[in-house]
Amino acid sequence: MDLTELRQIAQKERQAHKPVRVHCCTSTGCQAANSLGIKKNLEAAVKTAGLGERVQVVGVGCMGFCGRGPLVQVEPQETLYEEVTVDQAASIIEALNGGTATAIEGDPHHPFFARQMRIVRETSGKIDPERIEEYIAEGGYESLYKVIHDMTPAEVVEEITKSGLRGRGGGGYPTGLKWATVAKMPPGQKYVICNADEGDPGAFMDRSVLESDPHRVLEGMAIAAYAVGASEGFIYVRAEYPLAIDRLQIAIKQAKRYGILGSQIFDSSFDFKIDIRIGAGAFVCGEETALIESIEGKRGMPNPRPPYPAVSGLWDKPTLINNVETFANIAAIIREGAQWYASIGTEKSKGTKVFALTGKIRNNGLIEVPMGITLREIVEEMGGGVPDGEVKAVQTGGPSGGCIPASLLDTPVDYESLIKLGSMMGSGGMVVMGQDTSMVEIAHFYMEFCRGETCGKCIPCRTGTVQMYGALTKILNGQATLADLDKLEQLCLMVKATSLCGLGQTAPNPVLSTLRYFRDEYLALIHSSHNGKGAGTQEPVAVRS
Repeated sequence: MDLTELRQIAQKERQAHKPVRVHCCTSTGCQAANSLGIKKNLEAAVKTAGLGERVQVVGVGCMGFCGRGPLVQVEPQETLYEEVTVDQAASIIEALNGGTATAIEGDPHHPFFARQMRIVRETSGKIDPERIEEYIAEGGYESLYKVIHDMTPAEVVEEITKSGLRGRGGGGYPTGLKWATVAKMPPGQKYVICNADEGDPGAFMDRSVLESDPHRVLEGMAIAAYAVGASEGFIYVRAEYPLAIDRLQIAIKQAKRYGILGSQIFDSSFDFKIDIRIGAGAFVCGEETALIESIEGKRGMPNPRPPYPAVSGLWDKPTLINNVETFANIAAIIREGAQWYASIGTEKSKGTKVFALTGKIRNNGLIEVPMGITLREIVEEMGGGVPDGEVKAVQTGGPSGGCIPASLLDTPVDYESLIKLGSMMGSGGMVVMGQDTSMVEIAHFYMEFCRGETCGKCIPCRTGTVQMYGALTKILNGQATLADLDKLEQLCLMVKATSLCGLGQTAPNPVLSTLRYFRDEYLALIHSSHNGKGAGTQEPVAVRS
């Protein structure tokens, strides 16, 4: 296939689009509320009304406003319907003929949508993720064609480096530098891995991208493979994401059929194939060396670094590992140019970031915002604030992150600013908490999670998380002293400094951040026990085995 043929497919697809497209979300969240039944009734209503020549019902990916799903949007009218039921579906079609829709009409220009800048989620909720032709119609795979025919691998690496893109998996490592390291390794077998092992509680960004626009990730991986000299790739995705796995399998099969994956891609000498590896849901497998062990068929446990995977990774070969969101940025950077991407965001944190905005907040769902936007803008303007009170804290970075108090909501969202506050960007979870939230219980919850997810390989994490969990349980049960609090803090610092991998190194962050900003809650629980209001007057916290 050449560029002319690719654009002919795009043109044919665009011509097949009918004047009115009714987009019905078919991602996991909306499917749980029977959006497939809604789509079926929409299609039946179009047939009954005789609108088949003018109206087309399309099952699309996530539109973002998950708390108001199932969502249906009519284009080009930009009419958005929220919390649609199966019984209301027909009335949406009737409204196209002058009737009245019984579904709740939303505002597509609400700050939740208006404040976003979509790069990763550019076509999510607009195209059918199970049809490669719809992705191609939006310019899909033209960036891959461009790098293969118009750029050298070194030029591709340089373009990504100049863009300032940093890894979106949590650490924020410069993407171009990682690519350059793999590219400089001697010619031979190299691998590209997409880390889709999204395990943070409350996080569903990667799942949504894979369900909504899988070809964007495949294209990013293929461009990366060309740049570093790899011929084989793997997508490591957890088994809890069956819809994402299904749509990835469909996308890979379609790309192979068009000659976009496999041998001699776009009539060139470049070969690249992608396979899927399904993980069992262990949180530690999000760590790149543990992920590699799992792909190799071993127990997923981290290994000391160096050597880093870029030098010796999968089967001891140079391996490039990026996460879903990182790869989903690549095609747009090649298409629009590094300077365009670098103009978005802050000096050190370029581009946009996708967040799963959840917790005690009016508007929850997926948002994509430029780096540098403040927490206040996200939580209060886009999220609408807490329904029945004021924000107490925002937790970013999942179990690896920290809790940021409301007094610091004017902090810009970028890698450096969040780390200074004792939190981190993480993969993109953002949980909002109200005034009635116990921050000690929050720390206890995340420590319970880390305690259960440790692989047990290193002693600091294996025993430290258990000891920290026990200390927090003791505090909540009103059985602790100030000496216990001091020991907890010292234990956190020890585990953070001596653990083998990122799980243990960051596990203390929720505890340390709540101690930093909400120490009074810890002290109140300790003092209440000495005043006879602790042990024996409140229900003990259940310790799960």
